[in-house]
Amino acid sequence: MPAAPRGMITNYWHHGNARLLIPPLARDAGKTQDVGVSDFLQRVEAGLRAGGLPLSGGKILVAVSGGVDSMVLLHALHGLARKNRGQICVAHFNHQLRGRASAADERLVRKTAERLRLKFFGGGADVQGFAARAKLSIEMAARKLRHEFLAATARKQKISTIALAHHADDQVELFFLRLLRGAGGAGLAGMKRCSPSPADKKIRLVRPLLDLPKADLLAFARENKIRFRDDASNFSNDFLRNRVRNELLPLLRKKYQPGVTGAVLRLMTIAGAESELAGDLARGWLARPDTVFEKLPVAVQRKVLLAQLTDAGVMADFELVEQLRAERGKFVSVGPGFSAARTATGKLELKRQAAGEFNEAEQELKLSGRAGRVEFGGVKFGWSFKTESGVPGRLARPPGSESFDAEKVGDKIVMRHWRAGDRFQPIGLGMAVKLQDLFVNAKIPAGRRRRLVLATTAAGEVFWVEGLRIGEHFKLTPGTRRRLVWRWERRPDGLERLVPAEIAA
Repeated sequence: MPAAPRGMITNYWHHGNARLLIPPLARDAGKTQDVGVSDFLQRVEAGLRAGGLPLSGGKILVAVSGGVDSMVLLHALHGLARKNRGQICVAHFNHQLRGRASAADERLVRKTAERLRLKFFGGGADVQGFAARAKLSIEMAARKLRHEFLAATARKQKISTIALAHHADDQVELFFLRLLRGAGGAGLAGMKRCSPSPADKKIRLVRPLLDLPKADLLAFARENKIRFRDDASNFSNDFLRNRVRNELLPLLRKKYQPGVTGAVLRLMTIAGAESELAGDLARGWLARPDTVFEKLPVAVQRKVLLAQLTDAGVMADFELVEQLRAERGKFVSVGPGFSAARTATGKLELKRQAAGEFNEAEQELKLSGRAGRVEFGGVKFGWSFKTESGVPGRLARPPGSESFDAEKVGDKIVMRHWRAGDRFQPIGLGMAVKLQDLFVNAKIPAGRRRRLVLATTAAGEVFWVEGLRIGEHFKLTPGTRRRLVWRWERRPDGLERLVPAEIAA
C-alpha cells in the first residue's frame, strides 16, 4: 500500500485495502489549523443557510461514503440537528469496486449511524459491470448509479434535500481539472452550493462545506475523535486529480502563490457570475430579439447558440459553437443524422442528413493486463502499455504504430467505422472538425471512407482514425505517466492506400 504523507496519520487500523484513521491536527501549507467545535458548526450552519436551507425542523438525507469529508459532515449536521430540532438520515452507496475494503466502508458508516441513533439506508451496485454495459467510464458510471440511489432513497423517505460533503479543496482541484480541459466560464465556476439532483430535478443537493478547506475538516475530525476510512488510491499519483492535489497545488503554494486557494475561489466566483449574466442576457434576447445578432457581445452570441443547441439535445463544445457563430448560413454536423446552420437572425436551422449506407458494426475492447491483440474490420490490432513518463526522446514510430497517453484514452475503447456526425481533432489542428470534411479534403472515395476503422474512448471521443494523425487530446505530453502503444495491420485482401500521404503525415 502506498505510504501516506508524513505527519498525517497517527493511529490507524487496516481493513482490506483501506485504513481506518484517527487524524492528527491537520496542517495546510505548514500552518497548523485550530478549528473550534462551536466555530466550525457555525460555519457549517452558515453554509446551509447560504444554500437556502435552515436546519430548524428540516429533514436532510446525508450522503456518507466513510471518508473524512462525509464523516465530518455527518457529525456536524447531527450536532446542528439536535440544536435546531432538525432530522437527518444517513445514506451509503457501495460501489463494489474495492472488495473487502468497500464492505468495510459500509460497516463503518452503518455502525456510526446506529451509534448516533440515525436511520441508515444502504445500497450498492456492480459499477464496473454497469460501466461496461453502458459504455461509460468507471467514474461516470459510479456517479450515475450513486445519484440514482440517493434520489430514490430521498423520494421514498419524502426528503427533498440531500447533503454532500464537497469542500473548498475539491473546488480548487475541479478548477484546475476543467482549466486543463479547456472549460469556459460556466465550467470554471465549479460546483454550486445548491443545485438540483441530476437524477431528479425535484430533489436539491446542498453542499454546506463548500467554503471550508480540507485542513479544517481534518482538524475537526481529530478534535472530536471521528473515525473514518481513507482509500489508498488517494495517495497514488496515477490519477490526474491526485497529481493536481499532491503535486501541482503544493508547487503553486510553495513557488508562486501561497494563497492560491483563495485566489482560485475568487476567480471561480467571478467567472460563474459573469457566465450567468451572459446566459441571462442570451435567454432574454432569444425571448425578445431587440438587437441584431452580430451586434451582441461575443460572449452573449455564444450563449445564444449554446442555449439553442442545448434545447435541441446537442452536447456542444466550444469549437462547434464558434464555428456556427463565425460562419453564417453554413451547415455543420451537430450529431448523428443532423446538421445545423446559424441564420442571419441568430436562430439555428436544423435539418436531418441523409442516412447513407454507414457500417454500424462495432467492437468493444477492454484494455486489461499489459498487452493484447484483436481483429476488427479486416484489421489486426495489437496494444501494450509502457510506463515511461513524459514524451520519450526520439520516439520511434514504425509504420502501423502510434503512442497515446493511456490515462486519457482510458481502460475501455470501442472500435467501429465512420458514422454521420463524427467529429475529430487531429494532432496539430486547433479545433475538432467533421470527419466527413477531412475525408472530402483528402479526396477519399465514399466507399473507402466507410470501411476505415476508427477508435473511440468509452465516452465516445474519437482518438484514432486509420491512416490519419492521432487525436490532439490524446498525444503524449510531459505529464504523461503511461503510454498506450497501438499497432495495426490491414489484411492483404483489405483496402490499399486508404489515405493520401499528405493527410496522414
